[in-house]
Amino acid sequence: MLYIGAGHGTFDGAAPLAETGVSVGAIESSLIGGTCPNRGCNAKIALDEAVKMTREAERLGDVLQGEIAIDWNKNVAHKQEIIDPLPAGLTKRLEDAGAKIIKGHASFKDEHTVLVDGKTEVTADKIVISTGLKPHRLDIPGTELAHDSEDFMNLKQLPKHLTIIGSGYIGMEFATMASEAGADVTVMLHSDKVLRDFYQPYVEKVVADLKQRGVKFIKNSDVKSFEKTDEGYQVNYGASKLSTDWILDATGRIPNVDKLGLENVGVKYDASGVLVNDHLQTNVENIYAVGDVISSDQPKVTPAAYFGSKYLMKLFSGQTSEPIKFPVIPKVVFTSPRIAQAGVSVEEAEKKGLEISENDLANYWYYIVDKEPIAASKQIHDKDGHLVGVTEISDQAEDAVNALLPAIEFKFDREQVSRLVGLFPTIGYAAWHRA
Repeated sequence: MLYIGAGHGTFDGAAPLAETGVSVGAIESSLIGGTCPNRGCNAKIALDEAVKMTREAERLGDVLQGEIAIDWNKNVAHKQEIIDPLPAGLTKRLEDAGAKIIKGHASFKDEHTVLVDGKTEVTADKIVISTGLKPHRLDIPGTELAHDSEDFMNLKQLPKHLTIIGSGYIGMEFATMASEAGADVTVMLHSDKVLRDFYQPYVEKVVADLKQRGVKFIKNSDVKSFEKTDEGYQVNYGASKLSTDWILDATGRIPNVDKLGLENVGVKYDASGVLVNDHLQTNVENIYAVGDVISSDQPKVTPAAYFGSKYLMKLFSGQTSEPIKFPVIPKVVFTSPRIAQAGVSVEEAEKKGLEISENDLANYWYYIVDKEPIAASKQIHDKDGHLVGVTEISDQAEDAVNALLPAIEFKFDREQVSRLVGLFPTIGYAAWHRA
């Protein structure tokens, strides 16, 4: 069994697969662990912790004494201390399980053979494509002057003025961080909507809060080019110009399939990823794909990659022959406040005529503790009273939604939910109490 890539789509399943006695190899051209541990989720949340603390200190006011501010350079150093050990730890996990790690870039020679760095042949009965996503780059003049998310998270000194192109996860999370750390931030939208995958009334609350903090938003910006100037850089958009010190291209992420040689074996893929069936199998019988690189109706987030990796482990070790059945995959954007959701969205519920209940959490005891001014949630029940969806905006939204996942996944009715009483006083108790 050979995996191309060593992120969550690989190591979560490859290690336990190797422990069953299956011969497992993983080819990785960069750091073991892939994007999430090294230049994505783990790094991002480490940087955000300081933002979270300064926001809470701001809300508590004179309850705390002394000024609290972010030292960006030390924040980046703290992030690095956290993520530096991860590749070695994941390498040990794989190798201790019996998997072999091969460093280099993989490309298909034929359906059973992969070339590493164009020269060393590695053969396998089955091959799994697990290469994830990579940053999208605007195809405009001067695109090389812009930076990606990894560059931002490694900035030793925060620019005075930062321009972010894009208003998805990366754009909004980094706008929150940079603004709180003292940068003058401008976010340029391709359209007129921010965070299109989230409940827009809650998104508008996040945007309004950022605007109050000085973040500028330019809708339908029609970015045409970037230029280097004597003072810094210039963004040319529509018929206007914007001077800035640093440009972040946060226009999304795309399937990382370049130079894999998929055309050599006829594996089908499109702009959304590698095409797979309900067993994560491509159109080539012995080649599979998993994680963010696949074309799927699941969110392209770590939990989906984790579950897919575990599924393939069971499939390849003979523990199942059934099609994959994804559980409820939650998603969250780590702005301040956060927005998290799982299951049926509010928009879907409105179309289907499902029951939608709303809670004003800013006046709920647990959220009053840290004086959250923006906190609300919507729960969605089907006609039989099962909890089928939840969306929350608050600084604790991710924990509240996590607490409710079992009810959504296993379709608990109101009587079953009433028998689940969380630890008190915690956000889990609060979430169950109002479900």
